[in-house]
Amino acid sequence: MAGILYVQEPVDRGLHVHPTWSLSLLGAWQLTSTDRTVEVGKNGRRLFALLAMRGACDRSYLSGVLWPDYSDPHAHGNLRATLSRLHQRKVADVLQSSSGVLSLRAEVEVDVHRLLATASAVLDGTLQAPDRSTLSELATDDLLIGWYEDWVLLERERLRQLRLHALEMLSVQLLAAGAATAAVEAAFAAVAVEPLRESAHRAAIRALLAEGNRAEALLQLGRLRNLLLEELGVEPSSLVTDLFQ
Repeated sequence: MAGILYVQEPVDRGLHVHPTWSLSLLGAWQLTSTDRTVEVGKNGRRLFALLAMRGACDRSYLSGVLWPDYSDPHAHGNLRATLSRLHQRKVADVLQSSSGVLSLRAEVEVDVHRLLATASAVLDGTLQAPDRSTLSELATDDLLIGWYEDWVLLERERLRQLRLHALEMLSVQLLAAGAATAAVEAAFAAVAVEPLRESAHRAAIRALLAEGNRAEALLQLGRLRNLLLEELGVEPSSLVTDLFQ
């Protein structure tokens, strides 16, 4: 299986036509090719998801992560069987293999990769004119909802933390640009991801105050106080309460 794994595709005027692959991992797993949804089986879904999140991986690493409770020979056999079924389903050209290392083809569009690029640009301050479309990209579903493997839980939390920081920073940037309403929306999107996160509430309160909505800001402080007392038995910190001074 060395090299790029190709599948025979329709030929138009003598030219070889490759499908356009798109892999969605935010919310529900989905693989589409041009205008159709493609099914690859449970282990195929797991393999594609792992490669999308971890990048190029040695086959031994893949088999160990995907089948951690099996012996090495059994896990390697499972990986070979999965690759064989992908070839039979005519989706093997989504993968690239070289010297025992597997990866997704660079042409495969992955929604998580777009999210990572947007979040990084926001946090680095390199995103030009952030707006509500930026907010829509960050205020998305969690990774692979309903999947509970250890590596998925780790990656889900990593993405969740990245989104939280990016949403809070986006609120700050929008507020600095004079877009207070959008700044409020970004902050509340962060609150929705993690209701107990003080910094997210702080961003929301700051944006509300900038809009001139002191009453709503006080109500938000009250919501935060009730949440913290009920869940953790603590009061909001001075970083939040000092906003009203």
